[in-house]
Amino acid sequence: MEPKQGDLELPFPELGGDQPPIPVRMLNEHVYCPRLAYLEWVQGEWADSADTVEGRHKHQRVDKPSGDLPDAETAEEEHAEIHARSITLSSNKLGLVAKLDLIEGEGSTVTPVDYKRGRRPHTARGVYDPERVQLCAQGLLLREHGYTCEEGAIYYVASKERVAVAFDDELLTLTRNAIAELRAMAAGGRIPAPLVDSPKCPRCSLVTICLPDEVQFLHQLELAPRPLAVPHHEALPLYIQHYSAKLAKKGEVLEVTDKDGHMLASARLREVSQVVIQGNVYITTPCLQELMQRDIPVSWHSYGGFFFGHTQGNGHKNVELRTGQYRASFNDATCLRLARGLVAAKITNCRTQLRRNWKPEEKPERLLADLKRIRQQAERAESLETLLGIEGQAAALYFGQFRQTLRPATPGDEALLAFDFTLRNRRPPTDPVNAMLSFAYTMLARTWTTTLTAVGFDAFRGFYHQPRYGRPALALDMMEPFRPLLADSVVMQVINNGEVRPSDFVSAAGSVNLDASGRKRFIAAFERRLSHEITHPLFGYRLSYRRLLELQARLLGRFLLGELDDYPNFTTR
Repeated sequence: MEPKQGDLELPFPELGGDQPPIPVRMLNEHVYCPRLAYLEWVQGEWADSADTVEGRHKHQRVDKPSGDLPDAETAEEEHAEIHARSITLSSNKLGLVAKLDLIEGEGSTVTPVDYKRGRRPHTARGVYDPERVQLCAQGLLLREHGYTCEEGAIYYVASKERVAVAFDDELLTLTRNAIAELRAMAAGGRIPAPLVDSPKCPRCSLVTICLPDEVQFLHQLELAPRPLAVPHHEALPLYIQHYSAKLAKKGEVLEVTDKDGHMLASARLREVSQVVIQGNVYITTPCLQELMQRDIPVSWHSYGGFFFGHTQGNGHKNVELRTGQYRASFNDATCLRLARGLVAAKITNCRTQLRRNWKPEEKPERLLADLKRIRQQAERAESLETLLGIEGQAAALYFGQFRQTLRPATPGDEALLAFDFTLRNRRPPTDPVNAMLSFAYTMLARTWTTTLTAVGFDAFRGFYHQPRYGRPALALDMMEPFRPLLADSVVMQVINNGEVRPSDFVSAAGSVNLDASGRKRFIAAFERRLSHEITHPLFGYRLSYRRLLELQARLLGRFLLGELDDYPNFTTR
C-alpha cells in the first residue's frame, strides 16, 4: 500500500514594508471561526462579554512581566534557568507576534506555558485545536529565536490542571497552514461567511456584530434566527443641562456639581453609554480623557438643544466599512436604491402611526390609501430629486392630519388648545408642537450619529441627504424611517399623557422652545421610548429600539460590504 501523499505547504514570503504581523491569539480565533478572526484582526471589531472580562481578570498575574529571557546562545553557555512571564516575541519570517504568558526551561531548551481561564476539556488530546495551534505558534517563535522547543503546556486556571502539548509533525503542519490561511484571507479582503446554526455563536462576544443567523436568514435560509443580537444594555446616556455645571471623574464614578461645588448627580462609568452636554457645561481634562479611552462619546448641544457635534477617542478601526460606504456613496444607482427604501419605509411608518393613533371615530381611509400610493411612487422614483418631491407630498399629507393623533380638548382641559397644530414649521419653530418635533428630531439625529460612529461609519457621508459642512448626512438618512416611530410618537405621548404642559414653553422673538423643566421630562420620555421593546418583524425576537438602531446600522454595513443583496429597512406593523 502506497503511503498517503501529504499536503504541500505553501508558506507566505517574509513580511516586508508595513505589513502587520499576525497576533498569535488570532490563529486561535481563525481555527475556531475564520469569520471571528477576520472581524477582530482585519476590521478591528471588539466587544466584551462575561467570558472576556473573566479571562482578563484570570490573566492579571501572568500579564505582569517578571524574569528574563536571555538570547539562546547565552542561555546555553550559562545553563541558565529560565522562568519568564509576559514576554513579547516576533518574527518577520513567520509573520507572527505574540505575548507569551510564561516561558520555562534550562539552557536553550524551553517550554511555553499558556494560561486559559476555564477547565481542561475532556477531549482525546486534552486540548482543543485552536489552543494547540496558538501554543505551537509560540513554539515556532521560540525556535526562530534560537531555542529548542519540542513541546508546550496549557494551564487551566479553573481546574488547576496543566496539560502537555507535543509539537509533532501533524500540529506543526496545522499551525503553518493556519498562518498561511489567515494571511491569505486578510490579503483577499473578503470576510468569510458566517457559521450556520453553530453552537459556538451564542457565547461569542462578537455575535451582535457578526450577526450570523440574521445574515443567513436574509439569504433566504429557512432557519429562523436565534435571539442572539439582543443583549440587555444597562448603560444609558447621562444628560447634563444645568448652567455652569462641572463634570469630573472620581475613581469609577462621574460626578456633576454646580459652580459652587454642590453635588447635582453622579453615575458609575460602566453604566454610562454616552454623555450629552446641553449649554454651558465644563468637563475636566482627566474626565474627558477617561471617556475617550472607554469609547464613551460626548455629544455637544446648545442650551436649546441644537446639535453641534460629538467628541470621541481614536474612532473605529474598521477601514473596510468606511471604504465600502464611500464607494457606494459615489455610485448614483446605489444611492438611489438606498434612498428609495428609506423614504418608502418612512412613509409606511408614518401611515402606521396615523392608523394606530387616530382619535376621531371616522377612520382616515382616503388618507391611508393616498399614503400607500405615494409610497409605491417612492419605490419607483427615478432620481433623488424626484424622490425629494414625493417625500414632500407624503409629509404634507401626514403633518396635515397630525393634529388628529392628539387628544382633543375637552371642557375643563382647555390647556390642550395650546397644542393646536396645523402646519410643520422650523428654524425657528413657532408653536409648542413644532418645538417638540424639532427637539425630538435633533435628539434622534444625535442618537443615530453616535450609533453610526460606534459601528464604524462616517456619519457625515450619506446616500440620500447630500453632504454639507457640519451635517451628519448618513445619520439623517438612517433616521428617516424612525422619525414617526421614535420622535413623532414621543410628541404624541407627552401631549396625550400630560407629561408636558403649555407652561413648559418659553417664547422669544417669534421662537418657541421648551424650558429646562419641560425639556427634562421630554428627554426622559424619549429615552423611555428608546428602551421600549418590540418584536422584530423579520427576525422574530424581541429587542429595544436602542438595540434596533445598532442592528440596522450593522445590517447596512453587511449590505455595503457585499454580504447582503439589499438593505432591510425596518417597518412596524
